[in-house]
Amino acid sequence: MSDFASAWNLSRGRFEEALAGLSQTQLNWRSHPGALTLGEMALHVAGVEVFFASQLTGRTPDGMAARLTEAATDGVVNDHPFPFSAAETTPELVAEAHRVGREWWGPLASDPIEEIRNKSLTSALGPVITGDGALARLSFHAAYHQGQAHLYRTSPGFPA
Repeated sequence: MSDFASAWNLSRGRFEEALAGLSQTQLNWRSHPGALTLGEMALHVAGVEVFFASQLTGRTPDGMAARLTEAATDGVVNDHPFPFSAAETTPELVAEAHRVGREWWGPLASDPIEEIRNKSLTSALGPVITGDGALARLSFHAAYHQGQAHLYRTSPGFPA
């Protein structure tokens, strides 16, 4: 297992733990206008994993994976609406998104071959980066949102 995979598995696991057992109401609670909900964060994290993996491998996402790629950017770093509604953002959908993200990104993080590490891709924020850059970013991406999840869960007004 690569160092990238160790870091990614740790940060991803902690993010999943922070969301474990949350209800649909809790997943869709918005701390303030313009902020992502925890459910949107979860779909975004998996979306970036699929978004990066698809560019690095040339594999075309379909079904849930294709929708997740939209969550990498839409409603997060641009003005488009988030691609999943609150009504469909359930604990089951979040679990499925996490499974799909792991399926797409896990093998690349575990054994990042030189060809993947040196390939160029467009990041969710727009700049062109290398596969190494994608590996580094996704090593901590879920941890960034795990910190937000902690703040949400301890915020006044978070649903019980």
